[in-house]
Amino acid sequence: MSESAPLLSVRDLNAWYGESHALHGVNLEVHRGETVTLLGRNGVGKTTTLRAIIGIIRKRSGQMTFDGRDLMAVPLHRTAYLGIGYVPEERGIFSTLSVEENLLLPPVVSADGMSLEEIFDLFPNLKERRNSQGTKLSGGEQQMLAMARILRTGVKLLLLDEPTEGLAPVIIQRIGEVLSELKNRGITVLLVEQNFRFARRIADRFYLMEHGQVTSSFPVSELESRMEALHEALGV
Repeated sequence: MSESAPLLSVRDLNAWYGESHALHGVNLEVHRGETVTLLGRNGVGKTTTLRAIIGIIRKRSGQMTFDGRDLMAVPLHRTAYLGIGYVPEERGIFSTLSVEENLLLPPVVSADGMSLEEIFDLFPNLKERRNSQGTKLSGGEQQMLAMARILRTGVKLLLLDEPTEGLAPVIIQRIGEVLSELKNRGITVLLVEQNFRFARRIADRFYLMEHGQVTSSFPVSELESRMEALHEALGV
């Protein structure tokens, strides 16, 4: 891991849904070029953490910096222009638009954004379906499109929420290959994933969350020695 300042730093992050206190002092950091995975059971705050980072949840406190900038002061509609992209679990594609129209819609915020040709090289399925409406895509193709659309913008940090949820094993394998390729390209990823067997293939480090807090963090090299504790914590 780089000794330089982290690309994303989160300190004592608290977040609320109305009066419900969902995050209780979350601390984490992600360095440039890393793939970091948040592990934990359903309802422990993983998705809430991503939503608080991107700014969807505004009732929050603590300190967050991204690429040296105070993220707490940035309104939601400006977050993407800093180079942060979010792929929610529900994917959020425009179902009535074609694959190509979905890809061309978001603004390109950096010259590092992938061209359509690069996207189609990375996702051959999307090239074959480039004129198909979102409603005609399989769940796996929708996931690929949601990721591809963000990659066109030129993100520095990709926030991914449960990208393998409900997908067939062959598609999960492909998503893993894509994330490995993004890692080779130097794209930084913060991933929420319950399937740590999938995450172990691509992650550099892990944070385990319980009850709205980070309870431990460790590098992938320690994963084997922590398997028993992880099985207990994750209920798998």
